[in-house]
Amino acid sequence: MTQNGEGQEAPGGAPQVLTFGAPSVGEVLAERYKLEQHVNNDSLGRQMWRGIDVVLRRPVAVVLRYPGGDSAGEMLSAAVAASRIVHPHLVGVYDAIDEGDRAYVVREWVDGSALRELVADGPLDADRAATIACAVADAVAAIHGTGMAHGNIHPGTVLIAGDGRVVLADARADEATTPEADLRAIGAVLYCALTGHWPHAEAGPTSLPDAIRDNDGNLAAPRQVRAGIPSYLDELTTDLLNPTLAVPPADVLVGELSRFEQEGGHPLFAAEGSGFHEFDSAGTVAGPSRPTSRKIMIGIAGLIVIALAGVLGATQVLSDHRQAVPQGPGRSTSTPGNARSGQLTELKLSPNQVHLVDDVKGKKNENDTDVRKIVDGNINTGWRTDQYNDSPSFANVKSGMGVLLDLGSEQHVARVQVQLSAQGASLELRAASTAPSDLSGTFAVATSEGGTLKINGAEFGLVGDPKADAATNVLLPGLPDKPVRYLVIWISKLPSVPTSPGKYQVGVQEVTVSVQ
Repeated sequence: MTQNGEGQEAPGGAPQVLTFGAPSVGEVLAERYKLEQHVNNDSLGRQMWRGIDVVLRRPVAVVLRYPGGDSAGEMLSAAVAASRIVHPHLVGVYDAIDEGDRAYVVREWVDGSALRELVADGPLDADRAATIACAVADAVAAIHGTGMAHGNIHPGTVLIAGDGRVVLADARADEATTPEADLRAIGAVLYCALTGHWPHAEAGPTSLPDAIRDNDGNLAAPRQVRAGIPSYLDELTTDLLNPTLAVPPADVLVGELSRFEQEGGHPLFAAEGSGFHEFDSAGTVAGPSRPTSRKIMIGIAGLIVIALAGVLGATQVLSDHRQAVPQGPGRSTSTPGNARSGQLTELKLSPNQVHLVDDVKGKKNENDTDVRKIVDGNINTGWRTDQYNDSPSFANVKSGMGVLLDLGSEQHVARVQVQLSAQGASLELRAASTAPSDLSGTFAVATSEGGTLKINGAEFGLVGDPKADAATNVLLPGLPDKPVRYLVIWISKLPSVPTSPGKYQVGVQEVTVSVQ
């Protein structure tokens, strides 16, 4: 993995900093972060280290700057601001510490490659390029939603993990940074992914060749550089880079780019056979928008609310200082990665985080392209099983099926809300910290059998009137605290179809995950 080269995109944007007094391998910073390998220096001269959080036993990236104090204020401020935004396509920021003679930021270690390294071996196909740009736009939409801008989007800050997750790193926003500049930069990243060239007069720290231009210096369109690029994607890219045209908001851009996301297959860049290879996946990204007859229009949907509650135990060590910006030697600014309040936050999930799972190996056609609709915010769209004859247990051809949610990083899940098309299905909520290859790689959290909730064998009754046409609301409190990244909503029994005797089927209309 390269975690380096994530400096300012444009040369001269900030002075190089000194890196004297380098720490040594094995040194423990703040009595917690052990340095294991000096990866490199980024384009601003900051030292990039791979380390380990000795308390939580997780790998971390440590970005050191010499000196600390006032000169490190911008770096620390940007880190603190970034830490307040939890999003699957943003690198998590865990800590920001100023020791006076040096300052450092501790963040998530992403094991994979920067986009810069991928395109150095050749441009990407249109689907992959659009998927990466869509993920970046999704992250930027979350940032812009807070009133901030990123200010440092280029192929060195777009990271693609080994499991296919795309994350944006190293926000460097200042007062001069604008949302428009971020959106133009997304266009530049898309251009780079499609062509292998960087569309600016100077390549800067991207280490990529400049784009092809005509005699007047005008940028060549992607299709002029490389054949086979869809015309709409070509036009969208050039429009984003055209300063005379207005750019759309980031969330609108996400919708435009999602038209080019691929259907089916395994996560982008993931090793063959990794992840839920024993199960069917609906793909890491959503397919093109199109009319569908599979939409399930419902009256009163079955509603199951499965809650996971708890607090992080003594293994979570918190910094004592909570200033907006660290001041003075040895002061640490805690981030949301270190502390949790009692407030719940709805985790925004994108279509490429939802996968269909099935215990029949190789099965890929059970309405799999609709599974992404369970996180589209529309109760009238969703995914449904096929209809099965004579038995609610999937006609006894398999033990069940369901959906896998990749939360992007480990989260303290407080509640999972599942909205169904009908009452009476038997569900199980399962979880895992690492990508499971089958159900044995997950642990059971709770089950709902015909409206009865069970936690560790204890039954909980329904809230409200459990008549056949009523919504089923069940709140499940109290579980041992365990941060997880993957959730599986497993369906083992189907309700009957009222209009078709002897038929069994259920739809999942919407899934909402709330975290602390």
